[in-house]
Amino acid sequence: MANRRNTFYALIIFCLVLGLVSGRTFLFHLAYALGAVLIGSFLWSWTAVNWLSIARHTGARRAQVGRALDESFAVRNNSLLPKLWLEVRDHSTLPNHNASHVVPTLLPSRRYRWEAHTICSRRGEFTLGPMTIVSGDPFGLFQFPRQIAALSHIIVYPPTVPVYRFAAPLGTLSGGEAVRRRTHFVTTNASGVRDYQPGDSFNRIHWRSTARKDRMLVKEFELDPLADVWIFLDLSESTLVERPAARIGTENLYAPPPNLPPSTEEYGVTIAASLAQYFVEKGRALGFATYCPHREIVQPDRGPRQLTRILEILAVANSESPLTLDQVLGLEANHLSRGTTLVIVTASQDDRWVAEMHTLVRRGMRVVCVLIDPHSFGAPVLNGARLHERIEAAGATAYTIEQDDDLTAALSYRGSMKGRLR
Repeated sequence: MANRRNTFYALIIFCLVLGLVSGRTFLFHLAYALGAVLIGSFLWSWTAVNWLSIARHTGARRAQVGRALDESFAVRNNSLLPKLWLEVRDHSTLPNHNASHVVPTLLPSRRYRWEAHTICSRRGEFTLGPMTIVSGDPFGLFQFPRQIAALSHIIVYPPTVPVYRFAAPLGTLSGGEAVRRRTHFVTTNASGVRDYQPGDSFNRIHWRSTARKDRMLVKEFELDPLADVWIFLDLSESTLVERPAARIGTENLYAPPPNLPPSTEEYGVTIAASLAQYFVEKGRALGFATYCPHREIVQPDRGPRQLTRILEILAVANSESPLTLDQVLGLEANHLSRGTTLVIVTASQDDRWVAEMHTLVRRGMRVVCVLIDPHSFGAPVLNGARLHERIEAAGATAYTIEQDDDLTAALSYRGSMKGRLR
């Protein structure tokens, strides 16, 4: 393109010099015509990227690894001149997101649409945009870029696998009292009725009381007398083991399970997300704690919104915490009450945390450990078998996960039996 302009400059100078020497007006007219072409091409290129509008619509601001993200785009020509061609370059950070497009000739007041369909392959928080619009003149002498600085953000949750039967959590002690606390969730404990309010679900209407009182009455519920479930995810720096392929580039690395990257971090995040989904679907009050590297605590609660809070933390979690698992248990486990079920997800081979776990068992907690075997990811063997034996000897349940394991089978009931037999 620059060479073409230089050719035009050289021709103009040549025609002017030759016209001065020969005195022929034709050469001057030719020089003026070439100059007019340059000026006209410059103005055409400038107007080509102006007087147009571009719209970008994202279907959802949240996605999940293995699922699709759909975006639609529309460019409208608001000028009186046609746009011969437009190149829209997208600078989004979402891996494999191919939203760039070449727009064909766009007549005045016409609109052109296209769509981008991307399978999310990596968890995290990403930006959509900015964009650059590039166009030029019919002779290819000039190109003008126009920056569209609009940005939006999308968060991609980690993948989850279905878990059909995990180690059963404890409830309260036999004969314990029900929790006398109202809840908007439907439980097995109905405590009474009240007047209907806008927004109440129809399935909560108590029809017998409604017919008797001649006004709409709905049932009120209390929380089930079941103890909380806590998931502790160990993301300390010392536990991170990954094969070199896990950090090379950003494309085609993250695939839906069971084809996870060869990294204990990704396995731990996926396991924690899957177990969180399992307990939420079971209607249990679930809490979550991790250091990634900052302290992240989600107090126990029920419902899909609780799962969303946990997935948002796991989407950006990294193994950068300087605290080891025994330190985390010493800091956080003191707040857990008797009867709580604690699920620990870790790849640590340091058995100092087992003593902290044994203390929790003696306090009346149910502890379930999901051990990610770092040896299967390339780490040297230290005390994996002895660690598993110590955990079970302390009265806890242990699951063992290796690289390329089917996580659904490993975390479900038959998978837990497999873990106990190792």
